[in-house]
Amino acid sequence: MQTHQYEALIVGAGGAGLMAALYASRGVKTAVISKLYPTRSHTGTAQGGIGAALGNLEEDRPEWHAFDTVKGGDYLADQDAALVLAEGAIEAVIELEHLGLPFDRTPEGRISQRRFGGHTSGFGGQPVRRACHAADRTGHMILQTLYQQCIKNEVTFFNEFHVVDLIRNGDTVVGVVAVNIDDGELHVFHSKAVLFATGGWGKVWEITSNAHSLTGDGNVITYRRGVPMQDMEFFQFHPTGIYKMGILITEGVRGEGGVLLNDRGERFMERYAPSIKDLASRDVISRAIYLEIQEGRGIKGQRYVHLDVTPETVNRYLAEAGESRRITGEDVEAKLPDILDFCRTYLGVDPVREPMPVQPTAHYGMGGIPTDLDGRAISDENRTPVPGLYAAGECACVSVHGANRLGTNSLTDLIVFGRLSGKHMVQYCQGVDFTPLPDNPAGEVEAELERIRKSSGSTKPYQLRAEMQHVMMDHVGVFRTAEGMQTALDTVRRLKEKYRTDLVIDDRGKRFNSDLLEAWELGCLLDIAEVTTVSALAREESRGAHSRDDFPQRDDEKWMVHTLAYPTPDGEVRLNHNKTVDLSLAEKDERFKPKERVY
Repeated sequence: MQTHQYEALIVGAGGAGLMAALYASRGVKTAVISKLYPTRSHTGTAQGGIGAALGNLEEDRPEWHAFDTVKGGDYLADQDAALVLAEGAIEAVIELEHLGLPFDRTPEGRISQRRFGGHTSGFGGQPVRRACHAADRTGHMILQTLYQQCIKNEVTFFNEFHVVDLIRNGDTVVGVVAVNIDDGELHVFHSKAVLFATGGWGKVWEITSNAHSLTGDGNVITYRRGVPMQDMEFFQFHPTGIYKMGILITEGVRGEGGVLLNDRGERFMERYAPSIKDLASRDVISRAIYLEIQEGRGIKGQRYVHLDVTPETVNRYLAEAGESRRITGEDVEAKLPDILDFCRTYLGVDPVREPMPVQPTAHYGMGGIPTDLDGRAISDENRTPVPGLYAAGECACVSVHGANRLGTNSLTDLIVFGRLSGKHMVQYCQGVDFTPLPDNPAGEVEAELERIRKSSGSTKPYQLRAEMQHVMMDHVGVFRTAEGMQTALDTVRRLKEKYRTDLVIDDRGKRFNSDLLEAWELGCLLDIAEVTTVSALAREESRGAHSRDDFPQRDDEKWMVHTLAYPTPDGEVRLNHNKTVDLSLAEKDERFKPKERVY
């Protein structure tokens, strides 16, 4: 078994991982381990923009961005983190430009910005242009730019190495174990510090915008080694996924003037968010779409509505609103090329001439590995750091997104907190020596992989995955009840038992054994489904993306707390609700105090 030694290890090669690696590599010997080739990471699918209050087209301020982040998160966002995000976003976007990212430009040559859901000026006033964009492939451009910079900075990459375990010596993190996908051999990576930037876990649900690889590996690896997961009940359903497929239709479509219409041709968001309409927060619009469908106003009675960005429709509504701006088919082609290509390819629909069929799609996890503002993983409500462990990006929960992430803040989060994490890793690594590896550091995970490889049951992994995704979509989706979630929990626990006792895979070999690794990923998905459902059952209120029919009101008196979920020795999930939400901005400014969200 090969052993490698690096001071800083980054697991995951998306935006957060590459930004952290870039900064860590400036001070210590750094390696990135990724189960995908880096430019295939999911950051590359982010479309509409990265939020920063540059004010290039109209007045904007970081404190307004922080307010929108807190309000969008239904006041569960830690307010100190929201301000760090908003203030750091401006410098981060300018840095990306200097690193070579080709943002779209205004006629004056400044970075162009567009409207996005929940972005306002004046603490909730009018919509503001805050999303900096490179057409509708902003994430792709960020990924390419950062990867090139890491290569330039001589970061070492272990591509197509699948990390399957975290190594601890006592309380201290000392490395990871990874499978070389090419030959199936295990490798031990010894380090002073490890950062997980492994992305989300949307494959828990049936309809999702997430790629097949987003199975929550980093969250479950750390969870199994005693690190809690935070706020896992909050998973965002983006309102506009392609019907039945879940492929994302960026919020930038609505930022450019697109409107949501029901079967009667009504712009129904005027009922649910009369001020900001189609640019309300994602949870508000997702619920509105479900309610329209539930009341029989889905298109042709089906479970979808229309998103219309045809110039004829957009210009009519712009004129009604008294705006002088008009769009043409050429504008739509220039600003949304990937979206047009998706719809033409997968649906046979041309968005320049006809509306797009959309439905909510499982999109983004607000919870994850709890961290502080420097990216250090924390182990309890007292914010005790886990020595040598960091996390950034979607797998992490610094709780800047609260109960519902604001559009564009995912990319902002990657860059701002990826950078802060990378900086702190250098500081940490330069102050400690290597802690010795424990005896046989890969023994446990090697035994588990061999159990899966040699399993002789009757149930294939895809059968378990499909049943889990279906029950989670039905009962732990946009709307939830205790009865439905209990059904989901019972089902997930039954599936976990079958996974342990009745599994079988076809490929018993070692080279490129995707059958084996996808079965292992299924174990991660089942663990996350269980933690999500247990956490959601306990939170007896509706807040942000967690909407309960049996507890429809938000309860600030009881539930202005974070959920910490821990594994128990007998395989159960233990919850702790003693970690209170940071309200530091509300102490200085009344406008940040929790109040009813009105759009």
